[in-house]
Amino acid sequence: MVAKPVQQFDFSTLQPELILDALHHYGLDVSSGLLALNSYENRVYQFSAYRDNAVSAARYVVKFYRPQRWSLAQIQEEHQFAFELQANEVPVVAPLCFDGESVLPFQGFYFAVFPSRGGRTLEIDNDDQLALLARFLGRLHQVGRQQVFQARPQLSIDSHLRHSQQVLAALPLIPSYLRPAFDSALQQVIAEASRQYQPKTVIRLHGDCHAGNLFYNGESPFFVDLDDCRSGPAMQDLWMMLNGDRQQQRDTLELMLEEYEQYCDFDRAELKLIEPLRAMRMIHYMAWLAQRWQDQAFVMNFPWFATDKYWEQQCLALKEQLALLQQPPLSLVPDY
Repeated sequence: MVAKPVQQFDFSTLQPELILDALHHYGLDVSSGLLALNSYENRVYQFSAYRDNAVSAARYVVKFYRPQRWSLAQIQEEHQFAFELQANEVPVVAPLCFDGESVLPFQGFYFAVFPSRGGRTLEIDNDDQLALLARFLGRLHQVGRQQVFQARPQLSIDSHLRHSQQVLAALPLIPSYLRPAFDSALQQVIAEASRQYQPKTVIRLHGDCHAGNLFYNGESPFFVDLDDCRSGPAMQDLWMMLNGDRQQQRDTLELMLEEYEQYCDFDRAELKLIEPLRAMRMIHYMAWLAQRWQDQAFVMNFPWFATDKYWEQQCLALKEQLALLQQPPLSLVPDY
């Protein structure tokens, strides 16, 4: 498999005038400024606007999708999944429709408009909030099992490890003195993770279920940003909530599964996927930054990515991850 070339696209043409024109084109009379929200892959802004001759303005969020990343069919499938979840009362922020369409084209971009919902970042050390999250994940996966994605990709060894390895092999930012040790550690982690990552069942997932994509409004958690939804094992949406040593991870997982399984069965065999999934995310993240390095937003916000210290840390992290992969998988039975 040949690695894809580094994406050359940036958002330099996405100026405020274009954004306002796009919103006006679809009937939104913007009455505020555009507040940029934290997003690197896409461009996301909060604003207030009047719609359909409303007597008062409402708050919205507009997301401009990065061109060349998802196809129109893949974005539409993301939105359809959100609509399904919403119809089943799973708390997710779904896009709004304009004349029956949620994916809106404008001057070479696709964008979507969402209602703005306030909330605090989920506290993953708060047992009550974790229990609520687990219930909603159970309901999300219950819906996710009902159909399969046709256009969205699957979480795979090819997508997250082999392709990432090719991207990193061509990256000039890794210092030459570190390259042999880094490549060796990377190869060993990929080999071991590939051997262990053999999911029996894949379903439609949130795909990027970490604290930054989960919010709590005082009553319940809710999901935002299905931008990375894809097919994969159910464990992918659970393991990022596990922190601390093995006993702490076991306690968190027991708490979550007790609530999760009120709505959806969980295959205990997926416990052995935790460390391979962690390795896949770690390596894919490095390659993702490498592929986006032509975008000045990444250079500005991730300056450490081009430092020797960062790559020394990653080399050490890969060796530590290899050690975790070589340990027995996490079990719900205590270690003695």
